[in-house]
Amino acid sequence: MKEYYQNFIIRNWDQKDRISAAAIISSVLSEYGLGWEAEGADRDVLQVEEFYLVKGGEFWVIEHENQIVGTGAYYPIQRGEKAVEIRKMYLSPNIRGLGLGKYLLQQLELAIAKRGFKQIWIETASVLKEAVQLYENNGYIPATDVETKRCDRVYVKYLRE
Repeated sequence: MKEYYQNFIIRNWDQKDRISAAAIISSVLSEYGLGWEAEGADRDVLQVEEFYLVKGGEFWVIEHENQIVGTGAYYPIQRGEKAVEIRKMYLSPNIRGLGLGKYLLQQLELAIAKRGFKQIWIETASVLKEAVQLYENNGYIPATDVETKRCDRVYVKYLRE
């Protein structure tokens, strides 16, 4: 995967991105008063191969001027029918408001649909107001059964066949 949005590159994660991707996610979480959970909800960022690639998912990074400034990922889950969960959609504060989040979400949805999945699930926290608004404005509907302690909201979107 390699896409361009303005002067940003959205590409497949590489092993060399592990520390930079984790730093972006940790920084954004901290900005909103949420903790980094290396042994819990964020373990997947440190073990991308095991959590995403081996399971048939994808993990992308957003690059700007040779620096990682965002991430987005998904992997198949046992929830619903032919379902995936979008995870780790984070953008550095200095690149928000450019439409990049919406574009990233659309690209993730296209990749997911091409692979024949029928449902997309997202868990998030209420304090991530921009994320909540993005999901609600793009056809995600509130659902129940949050599985991650840090998150208090869950959404689902049903893809058309």
